[in-house]
Amino acid sequence: MSMLKIGKLKLKSNLILSPMAGITDLPFRMLCRRFGVELAFVEMINCRSVSHKSRRTQSMLSSGYKERPLGVQILGCEEKFILKALDALNAYKFDILDFNAACPAKKVVRRGEGAGLLREPKKLKKILKLIIKNSWLPVTLKIRTGWDKDSVNAGDIALLAQDCGVNALFIHGRTKTQGYSGEVDYKIIKEVKKKLDIPLIASGDILSALLAKKMFDETGCDGIAVARGALGNPWIFKEIEEFLKTGKIMPKPGINSIVKVMFEHLDASIAFYGERNGIVIFRKFFGWYTRGFRKIRPLREKSSRAKTREDLVRIIEQCK
Repeated sequence: MSMLKIGKLKLKSNLILSPMAGITDLPFRMLCRRFGVELAFVEMINCRSVSHKSRRTQSMLSSGYKERPLGVQILGCEEKFILKALDALNAYKFDILDFNAACPAKKVVRRGEGAGLLREPKKLKKILKLIIKNSWLPVTLKIRTGWDKDSVNAGDIALLAQDCGVNALFIHGRTKTQGYSGEVDYKIIKEVKKKLDIPLIASGDILSALLAKKMFDETGCDGIAVARGALGNPWIFKEIEEFLKTGKIMPKPGINSIVKVMFEHLDASIAFYGERNGIVIFRKFFGWYTRGFRKIRPLREKSSRAKTREDLVRIIEQCK
């Protein structure tokens, strides 16, 4: 691994935990940090929600003791709400501000947000200039390779962003229409990297140490952002780090080790949200942690109905 510099932010690690809606809350981020993450992002935040200061949004923005460096990613397209969001975020301690022009969700794109902005470069340019002018943090941009295979414009958008003054670019190696399926386009990422003077952080199918190295080798990117690869697998960061250093694949954790981490995650979730909500939130993680377990379906069905810590403890113990 090599040092990564984004504006004034200097990172010893170039492995980053991506923002994921409903996933990268405080308990999960702290768990990933224990396994090697240096820079992590809170869940993607809609500018309207931040400006309205809803209770749920304030919970999403919560950070813990020593939880730095920490990034926040905002989503929006309306200037007045973007400015209100920036003002509201002043009350929180973040180290980097990312603007999302990559989310492919239909409801997001329908509002002209996320990947919808890839089709409106002039509007995106105006938004970026507004954010950079009013941000006290290093600003980055998250994009995709384009809207579809016939309108791949990542190179042009990347140069536009660099000219606006963004400090780094995050790129997911698929188009909007691909969503999260189909092949990652390493060639496009490599072409974008060659055009830029600012750091390029790549993402897409980083599901293992081997695929992480492939991303570095085939694109020349400065860093990688891990998303789905960390679901039920927070130790992926340690595996990637070890493989990049030594070329050796770490053995997968045994069931007892996975169970131990599940208990830690469950208790952290309950401590943060309270028992009722903490259990509901943890139940989806149970499915990810137990991928590949033999005869796990009955336990997954039981976990989906669990309502107390004791219920889940009994279920997790049966995974051994």
